[in-house]
Amino acid sequence: MNQIDLNGQFGVVTGGAQGIGFAVAARALKSGAAVALWDMDIARAEAAAEQLAPLGRVIAVPCNVADWASTEAAAATTTKAFGRIDFLVNSAGIAGANAPVLEYDHAEFRRVMDINLFGTYHTNRAVVGGMKERNYGRIVNIASIAGKEGNPNASAYSASKAAVIGFTKSLGKEMALHDIAVNCVTPAAAKTAIFDQLKEEFIAYMLSKIPRNRFLEVDEAAAMITWAISRDNSFTTGAVFDLSGGRATY
Repeated sequence: MNQIDLNGQFGVVTGGAQGIGFAVAARALKSGAAVALWDMDIARAEAAAEQLAPLGRVIAVPCNVADWASTEAAAATTTKAFGRIDFLVNSAGIAGANAPVLEYDHAEFRRVMDINLFGTYHTNRAVVGGMKERNYGRIVNIASIAGKEGNPNASAYSASKAAVIGFTKSLGKEMALHDIAVNCVTPAAAKTAIFDQLKEEFIAYMLSKIPRNRFLEVDEAAAMITWAISRDNSFTTGAVFDLSGGRATY
């Protein structure tokens, strides 16, 4: 494993109690950063923080990214603990129900948007002001290959992740005159807790679309993301980094 320099950096990983977020937090800690895990399930976040503690300084902070007041409070708590926030990895998200558009529940569609899209907006807005004041910051939003290509029977998820891509490109351009990089990644499916929300036939469909014929490993995602939140990523912003195992067609 190559060493990425995050020494002296303070950052946030949302949804950091499990899955890709947990892997990113671990890699960031090994790279010298201090990390705040923002998670709606504070008990799980505290357990994750305890597990990660041997790697470096890590704290658990309660946060419902779908709620602006909760996100703003999490940013204030983290800033008080660390002094500043240098990077954000926005990994919190849900898959939502699998159903055709004609059968999709209205409330479920809105719930997916509230967490995946508004959660991205809330978390980015909560940290980017301080980054702008200090003229430094790195943000990576977790989108999905579904946001580029669309998955059938997953209209809410696909639309929300497409919106994350568009939001990232917009904010990246807004911050381009500062030393602030705002990028996103578009992973293919990884075997994480989000699989618990999916039907077996949908999981098989996703695997069939990946030319590498396997699912993404969370450590593979963490490797790319950790570089993107480092000082070495000093020029690329508003970009979409592919993690689809060859599935992406553009």
